Amino acid sequence: MAKKHKNPFKELEASLHEVPPEMKQKVMNDIAAAKLIMDMASLFSINLGGALRKLFRTLGEN
Repeated sequence: MAKKHKNPFKELEASLHEVPPEMKQKVMNDIAAAKLIMDMASLFSINLGGALRKLFRTLGEN
């Protein structure tokens, strides 16, 4: 009869532990801050061309 092998995935699952709530909250706050920075960078980079055109148009009128 063949030798029975242990399932390595069950061993990995057994070694998992719950993360402390304060650490989990810190990670979620860091992710939210990174997302805010990316959204703001996208907003400014997309509208930069239009803002520069308006700036040069108003400077040319003076």
